[in-house]
Amino acid sequence: MTDVHLELAGEYLVMAAMLAEIKSRMLLPRPAIENEDEHDPRAELVRRLQEYERYKQAAEDIDSLPRVGREVFPVEVKSPDLKIVRQLPQVDMKDILSAFRDILQRASMYEKHHIQMEPLSVRERMSRVLSTVCVDQFTDFSELFSLDEGRGGVIVTLLAILELLKQSMLELVQTEPYGPIHVKAVGKVNN
Repeated sequence: MTDVHLELAGEYLVMAAMLAEIKSRMLLPRPAIENEDEHDPRAELVRRLQEYERYKQAAEDIDSLPRVGREVFPVEVKSPDLKIVRQLPQVDMKDILSAFRDILQRASMYEKHHIQMEPLSVRERMSRVLSTVCVDQFTDFSELFSLDEGRGGVIVTLLAILELLKQSMLELVQTEPYGPIHVKAVGKVNN
């Protein structure tokens, strides 16, 4: 019964019968004396059509109302004001010396016997360090040292880095205590 929708089919049959009755009355000749107490089926049809028109107009009026506040409700969420200030950890001289000690230990493992010593220049090493580091990315502190040069080369490189730091041409950053140290060239500020 739920699949066939008997109530709906019954209403259609009643409406079809009513329309057939109205049509047959209009086609058949009328008797000379009409019964006053017999009701006109057209009046019932007109009443139903007027009721249908009212419901249809009410549905259109409801549909023309804005959906926000009727079917859809906007959500407003205010985010809390979070002012997070990230401070970069300060590189301590102890950390630089500790990293340098590790590099010296690795350099001593690669120490070779040199018959002829080449003079090492701090200025030359400063230019080599500046050509190795970039302004837009960090370089690992240990990558600046060439271990095959031995202690002398490592010490000259450290002196070059410290001189560049003193002249504010390099920036050292360490993200966590006892973590790796990274080096970056300082970009020029245009005023």
